[in-house]
Amino acid sequence: MFFWKKRQVIIFVVAALLVADFIFFGFLPLRKRLQAVNRARSAQRLVIAKAASEQRQLPLLKEQLQGLKSALSNYQANVPAGRDLGSFLQQVASLMSKNNLTEQVVAPGEEIKADKLNCIPLKMQCKGRLGQIFDFYQQLQRLDRLVRIESVKLVNSDDFTGQVIMQTTAVVYYRPNVDQG
Repeated sequence: MFFWKKRQVIIFVVAALLVADFIFFGFLPLRKRLQAVNRARSAQRLVIAKAASEQRQLPLLKEQLQGLKSALSNYQANVPAGRDLGSFLQQVASLMSKNNLTEQVVAPGEEIKADKLNCIPLKMQCKGRLGQIFDFYQQLQRLDRLVRIESVKLVNSDDFTGQVIMQTTAVVYYRPNVDQG
C-alpha cells in the first residue's frame, strides 16, 4: 500500500510538473506572443486607418498644390530682374490719370536690399471719388509687377464734394541682377 501511495504521489508530482511546464513554458509565452501580435495588429489597423484618411485628403492637397503652382508660375514675370522703376512709376501715374484722379503724387522711398529679392517702398497719394480709387486699385492689382499694399488711408476732402484723399504705402519687388552690387 505504501508503494501504491508513493506511486500516486510520484504521478501527482509528475502531473503537477507537466502542468507547470505547460503553463510556464508553453501557455504563458504563447499568451504573451498572442498579446504582442494583437497589439501589432491594432497598430497596423491604426496605420491603415490613418493612411486611408490621408488618402482621402490627397485630392485636396493636389488641388492646393496646383493652385500654388499656378500662383507661383508668373513669379519670374511679376518680379522682374533689375529695378526698372521708372516705367512702373509711369504706369501707376497713367492709371491715376486714366481714372481721373487728381493731385497725384507717386514717390519711391529708400530701396531695401536682400539676397534674392529687393524692394522699393512707394508712397502714393491722389484725390478722387471712391469708385475711381477702387478702380485704380483693381487696375494696379492687374499690373504685371508684384505690388504689396501695406497701408491705405482714405479721408473725405474738407470741401464736402464727395472727393476722397487717398494715401497709400506700397512695396514693389524686383530681383537684383547678378552684375549689380
